[in-house]
Amino acid sequence: MKDIANLQKEALELLKKLISTQSFSGEEEGTAALLEQWFKDHEIPFQRHLNNVWAVNKNFEDTKPTLLLNSHHDTVKPNLAYTKDPFNAEITEGKLFGLGSNDAGGCLVSLLATFTYFYKAEGLSHNLVFAGTAEEEINGKNGIACVLPLLPKVDVAIVGEPTLMNLAIAEKGLVVFDAIVKGTPSHAAHPNDDNAIYKSAKALQWFEACKFEKVSEALGEVKLTVTQIKAGSQHNVVPAQVELVVDVRVNDRYTNAEIAAVLAEQAPVDEIKPRSLRLNSSSIPKEHPLVKAGTSLGMKTYGSPTLSDQAMLTCPSLKLGPGDSTRSHSADEFIFVNEVEEGIEKYIKLLEKALK
Repeated sequence: MKDIANLQKEALELLKKLISTQSFSGEEEGTAALLEQWFKDHEIPFQRHLNNVWAVNKNFEDTKPTLLLNSHHDTVKPNLAYTKDPFNAEITEGKLFGLGSNDAGGCLVSLLATFTYFYKAEGLSHNLVFAGTAEEEINGKNGIACVLPLLPKVDVAIVGEPTLMNLAIAEKGLVVFDAIVKGTPSHAAHPNDDNAIYKSAKALQWFEACKFEKVSEALGEVKLTVTQIKAGSQHNVVPAQVELVVDVRVNDRYTNAEIAAVLAEQAPVDEIKPRSLRLNSSSIPKEHPLVKAGTSLGMKTYGSPTLSDQAMLTCPSLKLGPGDSTRSHSADEFIFVNEVEEGIEKYIKLLEKALK
């Protein structure tokens, strides 16, 4: 097995290179090449499809279940509040600054180092697959969704996202709905008892009060929020319709299709359609060996309200990684150097316990 201290140094150097290489969602060619180079340097065979790069452990056996180690190497675009160069991997007072350092570069290199540590290991209970994937930030179809059919069958997964190395054993799904409230268009000077804007007020009150009965132990209630309203073109015309956008964060007690069916039947609107039903909630039982191994190491369990590539997986999965989710997409994003170092150590300890 590889020396952990050397892997920590190499992982940090790779993270600096990743930060310095632009990798907005859909434009990850450069960072995919960096992942390829890592595998070449460590003499590990790998495969690439589009901007997704993956490898399996040396002693892969078809008869064993497979554990996927996954994180993404794409980033959002830097926001206007940055005071530092987002592509300058600068270390100041123990903080490594740069776009994607926290979300999710630290997780990516930590999982990659962990996979490399176990690459030649014998007698593991599970096969290991590492996949560095693209387009996570936009839930794109050229990311993990297109890679999963190319991988060995995945039985359980760790998705690397910043969780302060605590175990996100459940994650809310997402459905975005487009709704329409219709009325009668007219000149504003004339009487109109079918004003779509006034009718939409009732719909907004209904959405605000809407509650779903089933509450999740890990994720709490389904959260429904109207986030956009569009209506009218000029001051003297009553519009024919009001368009609403409804953001629904789904707990693990419902499927996205069930939520869509409820809203289609009950919402006081003329039309309501989901944009997609593919971003489902995800979870892993507390009794799973991965979770039990993590809690025995002092890791806490919780439910995550934020979305990740877990939504694309159908197997049990947990979200776990160094860094803090509250720093994601922030100006002057950073991760502590010791978070990456400790992340690698904790991932390795977790797998040593779980894969006996």
